[in-house]
Amino acid sequence: MVRRSQRQKLKKLTGLCGREEGLRVKRNCPSCGPEYESDEKGRENSISVQLFPPELVEHIASFLPVRDAVALGQTCHYFREVCDTEGVWRRICHRLSPHLREQGSGVRPWKRAAVLNYTKGLYFQAFGGRRKCLSKSVAPLLAHGYRRFLPTKDHIFILDYLGTLFFLKNALVSTLGQIQWKRACRYIVLCRGAKDFASDPRCDTVYRKYLYVLVTGKQSGVAGTTSSRACDCVEVYLQSSGQRVFKMTFHYSMSFKQISLLGQETQRALLLLTEEGKIYSLVVNETQLDQPRSYTVQLALRKLSCCLPHLRVSCMTSNQSSVLYMTDQGGVYFEVHSPGVYRDFFGTLQAFDPLDQQMPLAVSLPAKVLFCALGYNHFGLVDEFGRIFMQGNNRYGQLGTGDKMDRGEPTLPPAVPLSRTLALCPQVPYLQRPIALWCGLNHSLVLSQDSDFSKELLGCGCGAGGRLPGWPKGSASFVKLHVKVPLCACSLCSTRECLYMLSSHDIEHCLSYRDLPAPWAVDSLEPSLGARAPQDTGVAAWAFEEYLSQIHSCSTLQDRMEKMKEIVGWMPLMAAQKDFFWEALNILQKTPGGAAPGPSTPES
Repeated sequence: MVRRSQRQKLKKLTGLCGREEGLRVKRNCPSCGPEYESDEKGRENSISVQLFPPELVEHIASFLPVRDAVALGQTCHYFREVCDTEGVWRRICHRLSPHLREQGSGVRPWKRAAVLNYTKGLYFQAFGGRRKCLSKSVAPLLAHGYRRFLPTKDHIFILDYLGTLFFLKNALVSTLGQIQWKRACRYIVLCRGAKDFASDPRCDTVYRKYLYVLVTGKQSGVAGTTSSRACDCVEVYLQSSGQRVFKMTFHYSMSFKQISLLGQETQRALLLLTEEGKIYSLVVNETQLDQPRSYTVQLALRKLSCCLPHLRVSCMTSNQSSVLYMTDQGGVYFEVHSPGVYRDFFGTLQAFDPLDQQMPLAVSLPAKVLFCALGYNHFGLVDEFGRIFMQGNNRYGQLGTGDKMDRGEPTLPPAVPLSRTLALCPQVPYLQRPIALWCGLNHSLVLSQDSDFSKELLGCGCGAGGRLPGWPKGSASFVKLHVKVPLCACSLCSTRECLYMLSSHDIEHCLSYRDLPAPWAVDSLEPSLGARAPQDTGVAAWAFEEYLSQIHSCSTLQDRMEKMKEIVGWMPLMAAQKDFFWEALNILQKTPGGAAPGPSTPES
């Protein structure tokens, strides 16, 4: 009845109620021109949509669902302009989320808000039981998209794009050994103005007793005045009840954007990342948080920011005994506080200093790193070309290299299974340009997207407990898992009981990978050019000429040196060879004038 009444209103607005017979509305696009009818009567009575007032066409388009509005905008140039106006998306957004009054942020705030609320969803697949399909959670209707989520022992916490943190109470229940969502799940608003949140960094949700939330609050001004200032604080909540048990307030001059945890419960280190890219830390004893007392702790600048003040950290991730920092230039630095984890990461204890565990250790990669994932004893990096590099312990095949040999340097896993027992399974057509990467205790997951925008989930490592659906014995190579991935999935998380996937599409934050240079776009990972096939020689020669022209086009010697370093990073050379070339280029660059002193010879 509602659709019928809306259709009648639209007919009255267009004035076509009494003239449906003999009158044909036609599309007249400037790019493709009018479509003429074969008969004279249709040609005389046909009219163009462009004859309607633009406001009327936009009003009609605002009644379409988000999917239909996007599809209509892809038909021609005229409908693209109509369906892309902010007035249309403002009405669509108000229909999807009537409570939303703010426009949000960005270039297209209403379109972004409508797409965020249309695509938001949290899905899960239980590892145990008979059901082997994804189920959608009971979602908070007041949430403005989903930005982050965190499952704990009994509940789930969701952060939206407006900084509201939702607390889903008793979200999961066990019925006859099968994990499922409780339909009568209740959710409450835990706090507003949240920037980030964190809990125990271990993979097992049983250890996640407290939830640390980074919040922007108000701080009283000078004594005798009523003014207040915006300041950041860390609020600690019990995950079991959502009750706040502790609060830390910082000076108003300190502005943070990310929080992370490190260490044991009695010596829990809170790592705070400022807007300027500096790392601060403080130590908290979690066993005494529930005791009502007040004390003062002092923030200390982390050694990474002290030793390398020129670095600007963009994000960080941590586990119980290590931290991974990523800079805005795509560099990666490590802090490892355990000798066992250090040996798993780098294969040696030669540079490990137990008395100076905060000393940052750089991980060398020839390209810029976009995002990363950190497990207990292995990690993965994704560079600007969409390549996945894995490093660390490989006892269960969690690196996806086709074997179970540990890697002390970043290694590219193959795109097809190398094991003889997996040779008959369908080959994985791609292992590049991932959307999300997750490293667990002894397995890894990759969320990838095909050319038709369909998504697949790939996994490797230990398959015990059903953590690799479809591969109970596990796999030493990345294989396609038996999981139906949502169309707009953007992040994932795996616990002992369930596999979670978060769905929320942000039109302003899409990964844009660069294309590899021509001779290495389909690189077979040989350490030298001599192992290439003869038919690739011509392509490589053409690429070298192209690189020479790029170097020649540089105006200064400094730019030419930087371009040469970049090209050496692209070459499929061994690590020692790349280090030699980079060091040689640095020596030449430091020489006055870019050349050795003394008279030049014809040979030089």
